[in-house]
Amino acid sequence: MKAYDHLMSALGICAACIVAALTVLVTYDVLARNLGLGSLDWILEVSEYMLPTLISLTAPWLMYRNQHVRLDLLQSMLPAAARHGVERVAAAIGMVAAAVFAWYALQLLLDSRQSGTLVMKALVFPEWWLYIGTPIGFALLAIECARRVFLPATVHDDAAPGGL
Repeated sequence: MKAYDHLMSALGICAACIVAALTVLVTYDVLARNLGLGSLDWILEVSEYMLPTLISLTAPWLMYRNQHVRLDLLQSMLPAAARHGVERVAAAIGMVAAAVFAWYALQLLLDSRQSGTLVMKALVFPEWWLYIGTPIGFALLAIECARRVFLPATVHDDAAPGGL
């Protein structure tokens, strides 16, 4: 499980780096425009591409850390056994949904790669590059949900696993 823990930590670190880069780029763009220095056309475009990648990396990491969105009010009202049952059912539904999304995202990526479509804006590159993070993120999300279904002892209810 150490490798899995390191993978999840790496996702969090990559997501933090993307947020930092996004912050620097957008801040630079706003300052440059307001100071009359013009704007770099590619900053807005790259910022748009960073957001889905950020979400794809962050979702499995947040679930791993038990910081995902859930209805805590319902959980607080249920006895422990029922709460664990609800968690496992929700994880099973999440596992299936994430696996289906991962499959279709992979098909989209492969179709785009096969067609050779290019993104032609300020930057020009193969369209399928935009889709790389999505099947990976959803596959990792499906794996994290599967851990919660089949290995519930690895999931801590009250606290996230240690640091980044």
